[in-house]
Amino acid sequence: MIYTKFVKLTLLLGVSAFSFTLCAQTDEATALKEIAEHRKKQEAEFRDANKSPLEKKERKKFKGLNYYPADLKYRVKATFVKNETPVLFKMKTTTDRLPDYVKYGDVYFLLDGEDYKLEVYQSPDLMKRPGFEDYLFIPFTDETNGHETYDVGRYIEFHIPTTDEVIVDFNQCYNPYCSYNTGYSCPIPPAANHLPVEIKAGEKKYKSGLLH
Repeated sequence: MIYTKFVKLTLLLGVSAFSFTLCAQTDEATALKEIAEHRKKQEAEFRDANKSPLEKKERKKFKGLNYYPADLKYRVKATFVKNETPVLFKMKTTTDRLPDYVKYGDVYFLLDGEDYKLEVYQSPDLMKRPGFEDYLFIPFTDETNGHETYDVGRYIEFHIPTTDEVIVDFNQCYNPYCSYNTGYSCPIPPAANHLPVEIKAGEKKYKSGLLH
């Protein structure tokens, strides 16, 4: 039955089953490569004395970060809606610091057949730095926090999109630096960005001296 529907779909689209399958496989391979490259870059930064959040002693025994296996179910197509009336607000952090942020927009997506929304934020101070002009981020919490993932929440890097059709890849979500070093002050995800579901993707809790 599934195969019959697949053949009918390919005939309607005017493409061969082979080309349709090849395209899907290529997209999947590209996505997995992006995830692998993201993790490779992240771990390289943790080994770099100039970029790592780890203390020198901790960095010397660093064996790698702790991730969920890549799962493309958590790479979701989303609709981005820009906030046309942004208002500056103070975002809470893990310290008494209260940096300025604006809600830049929202992303709407489906996961396991359920509708979800996350707010996207922009730092007016950060956007003034070279290379960060289009930088946005999505801090969020979910039902894995405090168990398999960092208690405070996790982040996803985002950039000002050129279209309302975007990809949100939870496989690339990461822990804030304060999860590795108490010397950092990290934004706490606002309550609006809590997902009442387990997001079993991306980075897990850091384990000192982790062996692969």
